[in-house]
Amino acid sequence: MSKILFKYILYKNIEIFNASFVQLQKRHRKFIYCFLTMSTGFSTVNAQTITLSATGKGRVFEGIGAVSAGASSRNIVDYPEKQRSEVLDFLFKPKFGAGFQHLKVEIGSGENSTCGSEPSHVITREELKAPIARGYELWLMAEARKRNPNVILDCLPWAYPRWVGTRFSQASADWTVSFLELARKKYGLEIDWVSAAQNEMGTDLNWIANNLRPTLDKHGFLKVKLQAPDDDSEYWQVFDKLEKDPKLNKLISAVGYHYVDGREPWEIDQKANRRATEKAKQTGKPLWASEEWSQSGQDWDGKGALYLARLMNKLYSLDRITKFEIWCPVDGIYNQVIWANTGVLQADSPWSGNYSVWPSVWAVAHTTQFAEPGWVYMDEACGQFTSDSWRGSHVALRNPNTGDWSVIIVTGDKRKIKVAVGDGLTKGKVHVWKSTAKEQFIEQKAPTRVKNTLELEVEPDAIYTITSTNGQKKGTFGEPLANKSFPFPYSENFDSYKSNETPRYFSDQKGTFETISSPKGGMCLVQAVPEEGILWYNNWLLKPHSLFGDLNWEDYAIESDILLKGGDVEIGGRYANRDKLGYRWILTRDGRWQLNWQYTVLASGQIHNFTPLDWHHIRLEMIGTQISGFVDGKKMTAISAESTVKGMAFIASTYDRNLFDNINVEPIPGK
Repeated sequence: MSKILFKYILYKNIEIFNASFVQLQKRHRKFIYCFLTMSTGFSTVNAQTITLSATGKGRVFEGIGAVSAGASSRNIVDYPEKQRSEVLDFLFKPKFGAGFQHLKVEIGSGENSTCGSEPSHVITREELKAPIARGYELWLMAEARKRNPNVILDCLPWAYPRWVGTRFSQASADWTVSFLELARKKYGLEIDWVSAAQNEMGTDLNWIANNLRPTLDKHGFLKVKLQAPDDDSEYWQVFDKLEKDPKLNKLISAVGYHYVDGREPWEIDQKANRRATEKAKQTGKPLWASEEWSQSGQDWDGKGALYLARLMNKLYSLDRITKFEIWCPVDGIYNQVIWANTGVLQADSPWSGNYSVWPSVWAVAHTTQFAEPGWVYMDEACGQFTSDSWRGSHVALRNPNTGDWSVIIVTGDKRKIKVAVGDGLTKGKVHVWKSTAKEQFIEQKAPTRVKNTLELEVEPDAIYTITSTNGQKKGTFGEPLANKSFPFPYSENFDSYKSNETPRYFSDQKGTFETISSPKGGMCLVQAVPEEGILWYNNWLLKPHSLFGDLNWEDYAIESDILLKGGDVEIGGRYANRDKLGYRWILTRDGRWQLNWQYTVLASGQIHNFTPLDWHHIRLEMIGTQISGFVDGKKMTAISAESTVKGMAFIASTYDRNLFDNINVEPIPGK
C-alpha cells in the first residue's frame, strides 16, 4: 500500500471516529438533560411574571373557615385545660397556627349527623322557654372569639327534634333563633350568620322570607346575615329563583354550596359539573364553598395538605369563591367511628393529653396568616402556571386600606417566578414563607429585587407565600405528651357533674345521654330524647346509644345500674358497627332479657316477678368466644360465639328516659 493511500484511509477513519464521538456527546448531553428534567421537575420556560395591581378588578376575601359539626369536635372539650387551650390556639389564634377566620357550628338535634349526635339546646317544646347550653359548640364559638375577636360565627342544622314538626316551619325558625338567644345570654356571643337551610338538603326561600327572617328581626337579630342553600346538589340553581324575586334576593347575603370541585377521587384536575355559573358570578353576590375538603391533614401528598392548598387557590381563580370552609377543624373523633382522622389536626385522646399538629395546619396558615377578611383579590394575579393543570397556581390579595399585599403560590413543577409590584402597593421589605413535605412554614431569605420586581425560584410540590406583611409565626408548645390507651379498668358514677352535661369520653351516636339528679341521690345518666327526630339524609341508626373505650378491648366485662322508665336498655361491648352495634345485653321494662350479636338473637328469656320501678344491675362478660349475661348478680345465659372480635363499650336505650349509673368496665379476672 502506498503512503498516500495509507494516509487517506487513516484520515478518513479519524474523521468517522470524530463524527461518531461528537454524535455520542450530543446523545449523552440530551440524556443528561432529560434525566435532570424528569428528576427535578425543572421547567425551562422563561420566568413567569405575576403582576400586582392596586387598581385591577377583584372580589373581597371573606376568610378561610371550618365547620364543627357531625360530632367531629367531640373529644376536644374533655382535654386537660392546658392541652385543650393549646389545641384551640393552633385552630383560632391569629398568626400562630391555622388561624381560622370563620367558624360554622352545628345546631344539635340529638340525631346522628355523621360521626355522632350532638345534643339540642331545646329537646322538647317546653324547653323553648329556657334553652339549655348542652354540648360543646357554643363553648367552642366562645373559645374561638376569645382568641380572635374578629372571627366570624355561623350556625346550621343537620337534623331537627321531632317537636318542630317539619324542617321549614315556624317552630323550626323559633328553634333556630333560640340558639342565637342562648349564645347571647350564656356566652355574650353575637352570631354573624345563619345558614338558612338544612345541611346538604336545601332550603325553602318562602320559609326564609315568611318565618326565619321575621323571627330573627323580632328577637333583635337584625344584623344577622343569611346564607343559602348550603347544599351539595342543584349547583347555583338558586340564582334562577333569586333573579325573579328581588325581595328574596335581598334576603340572601351569600350563596354557598358544598364540594364545588367534586369529591372522589379528590384530585386537583378532576372534572366536576359543579363550577360556578356565569350568572352566579355576574350577580356580584358572595359565593362560598361552605363545606370543602373533608380529608386527613396528616399527609402532605395525596388528598392532604398540598391538595388542600391547591384547592383553595383553584376555587377563587376559577369560580370566584371568596370563602372556603373546611369540614372539619379538628379530628376529635374516636378511631372506631366513621370519618376518623379527618381535619387539620388531631385531638382524639383527651385522657392522655396527646394531640398532633398536622401539615394541613400550615397549608391553611399560608393564607390566613397573610390576609384577613376584607382584603381584596387581584384577579389579574390569580390563575394557573400552565393551562393544563391546577397543580401549580397562584392567588394575590391586597389590603385596600394600607396597600399591603400577599401572594400565595402552590407549585407543581420547579420554576422561576417574578412578582411585579405595582403602584399603590407597599414597596418595603418582603418576606417569603415556604412549606414542603419535609418541613412546613419556614421563613426564607428575601427574594432578589430588581427595582419593583421580585425574582425567585420555587421548588416543585411546595407552598409559598410572598408578602409585604410581618408578624407571622409557626406556633409551638414543644413536644406534646405521649399518647396513651383509654383508661382500663374504667368506672363512672357521674357524681362530679352538674345537670345536662355530657360525661367525659362518652360519644353519643344517636340520642342524647346527659347527667341529671338521681332518684337515689347523687347524679346519674339519662337518655333524654323522647322520640326520633327529623333525620338528616334518613341517617337511620338502630337506637340511641353512646360509645366509650378502646377499639382494641377484647376480653372484658361491662356493668351498670339501670332504672327502666320504658322500652329497654342495653349495655354492650366489642362494638363493630354503628348500625348493628356489637354484643348486646338487653333488658326490657317487663323483665325480658336478650343477648344479641348485632341483630342476631343468641339467647333470650323472661325474669318472673320483675319489678321495673326498682334499680337493677346488669353485666355482660366477654372472654374469648364465651359470652355471658347477668341480671342482679344472677347469670341468665352463657353462650359460645363463633369468633372473637375487638371493640369499644357502649350503652343504649329506646327513646325513653331510662337511667344508668355506676358504669364499670374491667378486665375479666384471670385474663
